[in-house]
Amino acid sequence: MRNTITQRGHWKKTHYNCQLSSLPDGTEVTVMGWLQDVRDLGKIKFLVLRDSTGVAQVTVKVDAATKNIVDLLSKLTRESVIAVKGVVKRTEKSRLGFEVIPSELKVLNYAKKPLPLEVTGKTPADFETRMSVRFMDLRRRSELLIFKIQHEVLRAIRSFLHEKGFTEVFTPKILASATEGGAELFKVKYFDKDAYLAQSPQLYKEVLTSCFEKVYEIGVYFRAEESNTPYHLNEFVSVDIEAAFMDYEDVMQLLEECIKHVYHHLAANCSRELRELGVELTKEDVTKHFPRITYSKALEVLQDKGFAINWGEDLTTPALRKLSEEFEGYYFITDWPTETKPFYIKPSVKDKNICEAFDLMWRHIELASGGTRIHVREELEESLRLKGLNPESFKEHLKAFDYGMPPHAGWGLGLSRLIMAITRRQNIREVVLFPRDRTRLTP
Repeated sequence: MRNTITQRGHWKKTHYNCQLSSLPDGTEVTVMGWLQDVRDLGKIKFLVLRDSTGVAQVTVKVDAATKNIVDLLSKLTRESVIAVKGVVKRTEKSRLGFEVIPSELKVLNYAKKPLPLEVTGKTPADFETRMSVRFMDLRRRSELLIFKIQHEVLRAIRSFLHEKGFTEVFTPKILASATEGGAELFKVKYFDKDAYLAQSPQLYKEVLTSCFEKVYEIGVYFRAEESNTPYHLNEFVSVDIEAAFMDYEDVMQLLEECIKHVYHHLAANCSRELRELGVELTKEDVTKHFPRITYSKALEVLQDKGFAINWGEDLTTPALRKLSEEFEGYYFITDWPTETKPFYIKPSVKDKNICEAFDLMWRHIELASGGTRIHVREELEESLRLKGLNPESFKEHLKAFDYGMPPHAGWGLGLSRLIMAITRRQNIREVVLFPRDRTRLTP
């Protein structure tokens, strides 16, 4: 992993910090990064140099160093960007097992004092400060690793769906109408018309099953919810799939396999990073079957726990917290009341009051929802009317149902909520680079 980008003064970064421990003693290197800390022992100064892969110790013996290096040491500020030319020296005195002895040092950019946030974590910062100077917060290893994990999660999901024969697609995010019938939409001005920001790719991915059979999209969506909770945002990333000739049982199984594949991938590629975050993966994480409980059974469990909910009502957060006492991790709630789910969800043949829908839960948090879709136009129009919606508003969508719409099913998975579950973070804003909620529009 050699870097060939020319830096100021024609220096080139030759190695990343993560590579230094495997280099032979005496190897010449040029490393670049941020000055995280300085330990001054008088005749010896230790510079902690951080890059995106970790830290390296630069050891400066004042009596042996050049005048240029000694002069720069007195001017350096933490988080300044520096470049160091020198040699790698193996040593047991350093906890890293090596140090860099510099022959030249260059400052590429000075950082101002004082820092708005302590990157080393020695001085804790409150949550609002962290979010307000997020670029600094993300320099902390504990925060950076979350997004390294997210990168690997996305890599695993794409690999899994590719192997299952899915085609990745991209659907519009600016819509002419509120296609799912919800009120939680952001209205935007589109030239001389009103338009809306998409809250999901639902209707597009359904139509695309008549072309590709199996599609998925990983995209950004928007919901104008007033919620201000630790697991709601107004801009979020969703992983959506839709598959022809499948029902909710099929795609539920697919979702379980996908999550297990992600854990298997992380166990093979990110165990060290997860341990740094305090997460220890076990064999059970990639093998345990996700329990399945029907909505009606969930009400019985809650009733036994002294938590009464009338059939047909949604499950509140307090109810889900109580229900999660029965489950340690992931589980499905299936066969929901038809009236609680969107118009495109297919009612059960046995009982129209129940539909072929499911939610994937992690503890009390909903990670995904999905189900079998209605694929017959007349049934879909009837469902729209029952939901108080006008089929005329969906005429563009309904066209596809006149020309061979296959039976199909799918789900949508909240990426950030999945990352919360994996990293055990308590606030969704911690697993989003620059979160957007009802009070935060910057940075």
